[in-house]
Amino acid sequence: MRPRVLVAGIGNIFLSDDGFGVEVVKELAGTDLPEWVRLADYGIAGMHLAYDLTAGYETTILLDATPHGRPPGTLSLIEADVGDNAAVTQIDAHGMQPEAVFRLLRLLGGDAGRVLIVGCEPGCVDEGIGLSPAVAAAVPAAVRAVTELAWGTRPELPVKEKTEV
Repeated sequence: MRPRVLVAGIGNIFLSDDGFGVEVVKELAGTDLPEWVRLADYGIAGMHLAYDLTAGYETTILLDATPHGRPPGTLSLIEADVGDNAAVTQIDAHGMQPEAVFRLLRLLGGDAGRVLIVGCEPGCVDEGIGLSPAVAAAVPAAVRAVTELAWGTRPELPVKEKTEV
């Protein structure tokens, strides 16, 4: 069966809590996900993500550190608007700017489908490997949320308004 859902862990593991998405993907690898879900750790490889998205998915779930001024470890579910309004002037093959990824995807003729972001408020994005205690404690809840999304149920996370990326 062709995967219908892509779960993409993104972030820089060398910047502490920015590695949240990568850590959640590691934990998800040991869970019971439907066969239509594909897990991938993209780290900071935005171009790789854009190319993989050209395969066509109904839903793309991004896992990322998302600063919104809330307490560290706070999870949120964000529905992203990846329409043509996202302006990008430069595409970095070794970067992970979501707007650049989706711009490249449009240039390649691809479509990410519905884009959801399971985000976590970072506490520290200084150089260093490993999540802060508050963000590490949020990983199991993020795993549950992604599992629920993959099976088609709505997780109990604060929902942020639709945001453009």
